Amino acid sequence: MSDMTISEGMSAELSSIVEAQHTINRTGKPDGDVLSTPSMIMLMEQAAIEAIDPNLPTGNATVGFHVDVKHFAPTAIGATVTAKATVTGIDGVKISLDVSAFEGDKQIGAGTHRRAVISTD
Repeated sequence: MSDMTISEGMSAELSSIVEAQHTINRTGKPDGDVLSTPSMIMLMEQAAIEAIDPNLPTGNATVGFHVDVKHFAPTAIGATVTAKATVTGIDGVKISLDVSAFEGDKQIGAGTHRRAVISTD
């Protein structure tokens, strides 16, 4: 992808309010009204897509192929979670990112994510 305009340091942030469908309670677990790890990772992945995909040539997108994330703290329904993704490396069509999630100033998750550029044509 020689016409990619992706560079290290590019980043994006997305915020979301935790709702019932984002919690572990969606699996029927009693007293599970806290943000699930898959929901946190989904927000991190969406931030990664926002950091990369708008800078790709028409007819291209990215797909995730690796996630390594730790979830540090619970977040209750009604709280706002902000995920950030920052490009840390580019190896051909493979892009590495640092990802993190916060509830206010409290970090609730962090890790790495890798995406690959694909043709959508």
